[in-house]
Parts: sequence; structure tokens; C-alpha cells
Amino acid sequence: MIDFIGVKIADYSIFVFIVFLLAFLIHRILRAILSRYLNESSRQMRNDPTHYVFLKNALRFLIILVALIIILYTIPELKELGLSLFAGAGIIAAIIGFASQAAFSNIVSGVFLVVFKPFRVGDVVTVSRDMLGIVEDITLRHTIIKDFENKRYVIPNSMIDSEVIHNSAIREEEVGNFLFIHVGFETDLDLAIQLIQEEAEKNPILMDPRTKAEIASGQPKVEVRVLGWREYYYELRATCWSKDHLSGFDLKTDLYKAISKRFISEGIDIPVPAHNVKLNRDG
Repeated sequence: MIDFIGVKIADYSIFVFIVFLLAFLIHRILRAILSRYLNESSRQMRNDPTHYVFLKNALRFLIILVALIIILYTIPELKELGLSLFAGAGIIAAIIGFASQAAFSNIVSGVFLVVFKPFRVGDVVTVSRDMLGIVEDITLRHTIIKDFENKRYVIPNSMIDSEVIHNSAIREEEVGNFLFIHVGFETDLDLAIQLIQEEAEKNPILMDPRTKAEIASGQPKVEVRVLGWREYYYELRATCWSKDHLSGFDLKTDLYKAISKRFISEGIDIPVPAHNVKLNRDG
């Protein structure tokens, strides 16, 4: 009798091993096929790859689930256990207990992220005002954001689904970059504005956002506004357009350097904060 039980356990172990091995192989084959086909389709049709990435991540979960169901319903001893878990009031209790877990909450939030698309794979986003980076992946449980230091934020889907997300590419990728520039009160504002526009138009990253009508009316490519008086300077704001957020960062840093050098060469006053300190000699 002991040998008979041992034989059954050995047979079941081999069966379970074969089922999981087949599940692993099927997953690898299907994932490779999906990766090749869907990536090519996304590139040619310029579709959003977010759905494809999420589908590939969900594939493993579904295959493992099917493998577990096959094992439960094939082995008699486990079949009774499986039927008791998914029958009558048992299934309600199982769903309620499972739904209360963080894992299920993350899966549901991941589905919502893919369906409603507050961001897509490849978008530049800011989460919680301090996590800035590119959306690299959306899995069943978490979203991965790569920052510009090549580090990753791994954020549970349920958490990111409840955060305020700043997305720089949800509609259009073009970005109007603000440059805030300070000049002294003795500055010729018209000259300062002219110099800013000249330096900006030299930069190859700068985009021309104007319509034909705006070009015909003489509207400048770079709009510079005087925002007002501050404690010891005028504050100017230049709007310079770029094709996306990443190139906009390069544009801003290049222009701050170029405008500073041009201001110095043209004698434009760049204000520096000054403080008057009064000493009481009597004390």
C-alpha cells in the first residue's frame, strides 16, 4: 500500500512538472511571437505600445492560471479541493478575500491604467511632483518609470492610479518651454528681448509653432513677455517650443548659457541680489 501511494505521488509530481514545463514553453513561444508581431505593428502603424506591453505581461498570469486549473481538475484528490473552493458560497468568500488583497487591487488598477490611458509606455511623466521619468513598462502589479539618471521607480498600480500625474505627451508631444530671465531696471527692455529672440532662433532644437497667418502678421517665433517688476529686476518670460520634453530640456539649458554670454557681451545688466547690513555701533 505504501509503495502504491508512493507511485501515485511520483506520477502526480511528474504530471505537475510536465504541465508547468509546457506552460513555460508555451509562454516563451507566445511571448516571442507577440513581441515580434506587435512591435512591428506598433512601429508601422504608429500605435500606442502600452496595450501590447500589458498584454505580454498578462499572458504569463493567464497561462499559469490555466495550468493550475488543469492540475486541480486532473488529480482526483485536488479536484475535490478545487470544487469546494469554487462552489456555492465558497466562491463568494474566495472572491471577497482575494479582492481585499493588494495584489488584486494592483491588477484592477493596471487594467484601468491601460483602458483610460492617463499615460502610455514612452511618455514623460511626473508622479507625486518629484518622480520624473519615462514610462518604461506597465505590468499586472506595478508601473516602472525610468528617470534621467537611469534609475527606476517601481510603483504599485493602485498607488499610481490615485496620484496626480503630470503627462507631457498625453495629447501632443510638442512642448512650450518657459525661460524666466531677469534683467536690471536700467536695462533697455526692447534690446534684451531682441537678444533673447536672436539667441533662441540660432538654436537648431527650436521649433516654429506659428501658423501661416501668424507668420504673415509678423508674430515672432519666440514670444517674450515682461511679467512685471520684482524687488530689484524685471522678470521676462520667453516661450521656446521643442518637439518633446527631452529636447526641451536641452533647449533650455543651451539658451540659458547662450543668453547669459550674449547679455554680458552686449552690456545687459544681469541683476545680483544685494543686502544692506546696518550695524549698531552703540551696542
